[in-house]
Amino acid sequence: MIIGVPREMKNHENRVGLTPAGTHELVKRGHQVLIETHSGAASGFRNDDYEEAGAEIISTEDEIWGRADMIIKVKEPEEHEYKMARKNQLIFSFFHFASNKKLTYAMMDSGAICLAYETVEATDKSLPILVPMSEVAGRMAIQQGARYLEKPVMGRGILLGGVPGVTPGKVLIIGAGVVGVQAAKMASGLGAHVTIIDTNIQRLRYVNDILPPHVVTMYSSEYNIRKLVANHDLIVGAVLIPGGKSPMVITRDMLKLMRPGTVLVDVSVDQGGCIETCKPTTHENPTYIVDGILHYCVTNMPGAVPYTSTIALTNSTFPYVLELADKGWKKACLDNYELLKGLNIIKGEVVYRGVAEAFDLHYKAVHHFLDGGLEEGTEED
Repeated sequence: MIIGVPREMKNHENRVGLTPAGTHELVKRGHQVLIETHSGAASGFRNDDYEEAGAEIISTEDEIWGRADMIIKVKEPEEHEYKMARKNQLIFSFFHFASNKKLTYAMMDSGAICLAYETVEATDKSLPILVPMSEVAGRMAIQQGARYLEKPVMGRGILLGGVPGVTPGKVLIIGAGVVGVQAAKMASGLGAHVTIIDTNIQRLRYVNDILPPHVVTMYSSEYNIRKLVANHDLIVGAVLIPGGKSPMVITRDMLKLMRPGTVLVDVSVDQGGCIETCKPTTHENPTYIVDGILHYCVTNMPGAVPYTSTIALTNSTFPYVLELADKGWKKACLDNYELLKGLNIIKGEVVYRGVAEAFDLHYKAVHHFLDGGLEEGTEED
């Protein structure tokens, strides 16, 4: 198989979809790897590293997309890349279709097979590729939130950990999933008072078991949220519906309950955001202010720490890449339930229910494309 790795084009997206180590393993198995020049530089990998591993360095993205049977990316294709995707080409990447109608229709029109990192799902409902990036994003939410609480960047002027004789800052985390737990670890480690809320009591029990006593858990409800936002300095939105649009938990009118300079970090922005006033931002222009409240809504937070993020991501993606390359996407998805759940769009048809529901599109069960590998009538929910 010919495997192409284009340079990421999203604003300040410094990660790369394949490391030299992964390249070496693919080439050893007889596959051809095309790497767009300097695509790994920001993550610490030189062209020479890839060439020594057996890759061919390509100077243009057009050639990468034109020659590759499988494209490996980190983030979804940018608009100028839409027309480069072609029929029957496999694209393995983060997509977050449910929050991007234009991308969804473009990939349907391309006829490509879109296998989304974020919906690759294990039998225990965990998301093995999304988890490491959620871990990074959760920790970064506190790192960035602490920075933007500083007065020169329009925050409240709060030091999260406080000092002797001064109370520490207060952090509210909405969602006790991977992002929420990692954010709570970071915030509590700094010495902040932390409240984490969720509707899943089992997750709240887990938080109580693993985190220190100054991390307080509460059941998530609109009533509780309205009470809590009034006296917390940093609020982290960490709500996830796998493959679907995030539910809205903080509405615009709630901003009036907050103190000026409060910082909102919406880690759910990739899936549409869980804060009504959320809109996607970039590392170049990461924040904006609404009603005196500072919003940080960067869609690719882990891209700011590419060395850590690339290695963490490829540790999770590479076993799947190897399986897809060795077997082809159909057999790999038949043999591996986790990959099967990653299929979102196949040759113009939406095969992931959450994406179809987001835009009221026709949903077609994935078995129609797998040559009878699944029993007639089976649907992947």
